[in-house]
Amino acid sequence: MSPFRETTLCAMLVALAGCQSAPALRTGRTTATVVAPAVNAGAQARPSEAAYSPAGPTATAVSFQEPVAAPEPIAPGLDPAIMADELALDQFVAAALARHPSLQAMLAAWQAAAQRYPQEVALDDPMFMAMTAPGSLNSVRTEGAYALELRQKLPWFGKRNARGAAALEEAAAAGHDLDDARLKLVLVAQTAFFDYYLAYQQAKLNEQNAGIMRQFRETAQAKYRNNQVTQQDVLQSDLELAELDRRNLELQRMMRVAKARINTLLLRFPDAPLPPPAKPEVRLSDDDSALLQHMALTQRPDLASIAHQIEAEQAKLTLAYKQFYPDVELFGRYDTFWQPASTQGDLRGQVGVSLNLPVYRQKLHAAVCEAQFRVSQRRAEYEQRVADIRYEVHSAYEQVEESRKVVELYTSKLLPVAEQNVAAARSNYEVNKATFLDLAQAQRQLVKSREQHQEALITLHRRLAELSAVVGGW
Repeated sequence: MSPFRETTLCAMLVALAGCQSAPALRTGRTTATVVAPAVNAGAQARPSEAAYSPAGPTATAVSFQEPVAAPEPIAPGLDPAIMADELALDQFVAAALARHPSLQAMLAAWQAAAQRYPQEVALDDPMFMAMTAPGSLNSVRTEGAYALELRQKLPWFGKRNARGAAALEEAAAAGHDLDDARLKLVLVAQTAFFDYYLAYQQAKLNEQNAGIMRQFRETAQAKYRNNQVTQQDVLQSDLELAELDRRNLELQRMMRVAKARINTLLLRFPDAPLPPPAKPEVRLSDDDSALLQHMALTQRPDLASIAHQIEAEQAKLTLAYKQFYPDVELFGRYDTFWQPASTQGDLRGQVGVSLNLPVYRQKLHAAVCEAQFRVSQRRAEYEQRVADIRYEVHSAYEQVEESRKVVELYTSKLLPVAEQNVAAARSNYEVNKATFLDLAQAQRQLVKSREQHQEALITLHRRLAELSAVVGGW
């Protein structure tokens, strides 16, 4: 074979190993250089309950670095999230989302999954072979014998597209899993903030109640010195003050635990100081339960994740069907093991093709059945998740409505009546028409009503946060 023909043959074989360039695919999260898969002819449409069209996520380029040691907690005086006079809920939640290691781990997992697509659609590496006969190298009776071979495997039409589609759908599912984890972390952070706010407000309320009880004690001491009441009134006031001191110890413990939880979410030392919490806003929605359920079915990330998993399993089913067709392997070979002869010189250059024979049909049929069962499993999980979401939204909506009515009841009836009861008992006690025990009992009822009012407000905030989470975010 002439050198020109040999060079042409090698160039053709190398060209077979090339891959198409990948256009940019834009998603809601980031942009990466990958290629969108061809439409899967064997895939069915996404379940109708999910009225969204999420694009498959991709990841930006990741720089590989050596592992680093765990970071030290942020020093209190250097934390930009705690520089204000009050700790705002939105600011705290944003800082927790930006710092939490679990979200960073899931983000890395999503980015890693996005890198599967270019690997799945790429051709296998070409195989190069070189062989020689050592005895012929220094032989005087024959010329040097050697063989060069280049092989490139080409899968059957559609196999690479099916693998790429499965990889893209799995990456999209990982992206929605990240969104679901973010929603859960938001709920955890909001709950921690509400615990801190409740303990702080009740501690202030307990301090106010202690001041009022000291006034009652001074009144009881004055009446005792004038022989208008017995010493039991003074002792009863001391007992009430001691009970308020005990309650203060409990509330201080609750506040320290709540602070430790918030500091942990912010990657700070558990005992680091925090500013007082700002009053959270009540964000009530006018939407009814049916509308909220529809919103949840269109924007819940866990439901979207299952939908993408269905598509991934469907692509794998398509791939299982295509395994019944063989893969082709092209090769080119230049072989000088022929004995030197003028009639055999043109036979040294060779081209050919080899392919696998999918004759073991039982194995292939089993793979198809497995893929079909995987699709059925994911579809059943999807339907179950739809039913669970409908119940979660309706239950959370009813709890919010209950808490809203309870807060209105405390504001309009219970607290005003309890305050009037204390005022009446205090007036009656000053004119000897009521005992100190009556006054103390009325004050205890007022204290209890105020604490329950604070708890009802925080319960409303918690249930609104839970409703937002089960809907998928406002």
